[in-house]
Amino acid sequence: MAAVAEVTRWRLLLMGWGDLGVYGEPSRETPNLDRMAAEGMLFPNFYTANPLCSPSRAALLTGRLPIRNGFYTTSGHARNAYTPQEIVGGIPDSEHLLPELLKEAGYVSKIVVGCCCSELWGVPVLCGVPEVSSVPISRHLGHRPQFHPLKHGFDEWFGSPNCHFGPYDNRARPNIPVYRDWEMVGRYYEEFPINLKTGEANLTQIYLQVMGAWAGQPWGAGRSACGWRRTVCSPPQEALDFIRRQQAARRPFFLYWAVDATHAPVYASKPFLGTSQRGRYGDAVREMDDSVGKILRLLQDLRITEDTFVFFTSDNGAALISAPKQGTNGPFLCGKQTTFEGGMREPAIAWWPGHILAGQVSHQLGSIMDLFTTSLALAGLEPPSDRTIDGVSLLPAMLQGQLTDRPIFYYRGNTLMAVTLGQYKAHFWTWTNSWEEFRQGIDFCPGQNVSGVTTHTQEEHTKLPLIFHLGRDPGERFPLSFASTEYVDALGRITPVVLQHQEALVPGQPQLNVCDKAVMNWAPPGCEKSGKCLTPPESVPEKCSWPH
Repeated sequence: MAAVAEVTRWRLLLMGWGDLGVYGEPSRETPNLDRMAAEGMLFPNFYTANPLCSPSRAALLTGRLPIRNGFYTTSGHARNAYTPQEIVGGIPDSEHLLPELLKEAGYVSKIVVGCCCSELWGVPVLCGVPEVSSVPISRHLGHRPQFHPLKHGFDEWFGSPNCHFGPYDNRARPNIPVYRDWEMVGRYYEEFPINLKTGEANLTQIYLQVMGAWAGQPWGAGRSACGWRRTVCSPPQEALDFIRRQQAARRPFFLYWAVDATHAPVYASKPFLGTSQRGRYGDAVREMDDSVGKILRLLQDLRITEDTFVFFTSDNGAALISAPKQGTNGPFLCGKQTTFEGGMREPAIAWWPGHILAGQVSHQLGSIMDLFTTSLALAGLEPPSDRTIDGVSLLPAMLQGQLTDRPIFYYRGNTLMAVTLGQYKAHFWTWTNSWEEFRQGIDFCPGQNVSGVTTHTQEEHTKLPLIFHLGRDPGERFPLSFASTEYVDALGRITPVVLQHQEALVPGQPQLNVCDKAVMNWAPPGCEKSGKCLTPPESVPEKCSWPH
């Protein structure tokens, strides 16, 4: 095929680096992802752009750090922020999103997303990729009308602008809507049930393949959500049907597929409940793995694997605050919300049969933002030249085994917390969360206290950073001695890189500062067709509260 059909499958689920068998999870319950790694390339040193969901996804779609694209807050020093229902901001119009740019190469793009704030794994599939012999939204975007995914390059959307929190009473807070393209087709806990007691929900299957009772028809009273009352279910299917339709039309495509089953409250469909050795979380992981297998098998059945680039990763580490009921970050320190390795280092697998040799491991320092630049390169496009792009192309690493020397910057809100260059990581600030939260049982690093490192006050180390050798000490437990030659040499390499970054940095206008209950999902487009419109309260904009 002459065109590049890119299916970006981003499975954004609440999972960690250690949740896959190929990364050492002992129950070995991810055979499809393990096989994907065996047939492709594993990246053990791959990072997200932020220890929280929304900023990471915005970074993925723009190729830029959240501090540049505006997905951060200045409401407090080093505070994480995301996009709850009441957030007023979203992706600025000045940002160029990946699906917008891919249109220049004729791509059709779809986003299937279950939770724009959750940790979701992603699998990008770039189908129709030309021969390469040398290397040349959703809630994460904001949920108000101007931030709608179809206004930012996507051609189709199925999913939710917010995570599946709830149920709510539709008075103080509305239940989260689920959209098909421009209009809502129901709400979580209503047309799209989630049984919090048993954990049963069919959402992953809906996002994958069992959709469409309402496809091409208005959503009306008495119509049931497909996958819940199967007597009314019929094609089209969301992810799988999109791939089939684009292949039949010989169109290059980009599919961003991100489900949220492993985000609390964790859910799985009935066939998977009770099947894992790891409890309900493991059930959700098994269903996710099974879904990945179905997508890969479809690509094989359609005989387009050599034209299709697929990538699987996550947008932040496992939420250890929910341990032991959630995921694991393997040997790494802490988890989601922190800029230690457990909060930022992610599993990553590239799959492109006929191009990426099977069974490869790349020690390239990679970033979720690299998928922006890599996807453009595969489509024969250049990234925008009028702004700083933080992502680099992974094609040299994947196709030629070449490693690019580049830094990884760890931001928490408006603050540069750390940087990794080569094997060395320097912390300029350390903080988990406040003593007040910690004493209330909110612990981002359960069982992992490292004196002077996992601090509950914001500790500054800008003059003498804490430096770790991540090869010898991936758990960040033994900082180098300030007096050692190794420390001096590492600091000498890191310092100019950080100074150059800070001197050139032009922060974007912060989008996550203002909240207003009036902008919640009271009356989404299409609500009038199903009698789902709710009356919003009076608008009272206020400063968002971000405790950590």
